[in-house]
Amino acid sequence: AVHRFSGPVVTVKCFEDNSLVKAAVDSAGEGRVLVVDGGGSLRRALLGGNLGAAAARNGWAGVVIDGCVRDVAELAASNTGIRALAAMPLPTEKRNEGQRDVAVQIQGVWVRPGDWLYADEDGIVVADRVLN
Repeated sequence: AVHRFSGPVVTVKCFEDNSLVKAAVDSAGEGRVLVVDGGGSLRRALLGGNLGAAAARNGWAGVVIDGCVRDVAELAASNTGIRALAAMPLPTEKRNEGQRDVAVQIQGVWVRPGDWLYADEDGIVVADRVLN
């Protein structure tokens, strides 16, 4: 499991529909971190083993989800850092709904495309620039 990761932020905002999450992790990650505003839903998983493998294969440093994941054992074996609120076995619907590259609010913190996200074993920090 990857416990520490950092990189510039790409955002997706969606609710119980991971169409845009899939599109993002299927694209070149270039060391970036995908931040997904899933509205805090605990009813559906926005990322599972297949999408986690795609994120690792395509060079994403991390995925942070304000929502759930599934296939936790597969995600733990991934070379991409994954953070989420909880595990939930149910997949999402695919309605092609949501927004990409918008400012999102994650657990009360605003995160904008191009911000830098740093995650380690103790938590996550978001900054509007690279921190040295």
